[in-house]
Amino acid sequence: MVYVDPPVWPGRGRLWSHLVSDRSYAELHAFAELLGAPRRGFDADHYDLPAERYRIAVWLGAVPVGSRELLRRLVAAGLRRRRPR
Repeated sequence: MVYVDPPVWPGRGRLWSHLVSDRSYAELHAFAELLGAPRRGFDADHYDLPAERYRIAVWLGAVPVGSRELLRRLVAAGLRRRRPR
């Protein structure tokens, strides 16, 4: 399943959502391609999605969840990747 959190994350003068899968990165990349999200939007374990694509993502089948729930599902699936600091 693919999940998206609300567009509340500021950056570069816009608001952003996160798009994740609880099944596989292959599912996530396929959904992002269907959505028209560029691969450069992939950040370790999620896509950064601009606010204007949020409704389209939900229309295509992404399940809207809160940010904490999105992270919980990502961790539970074993797909959480932390970037080295």
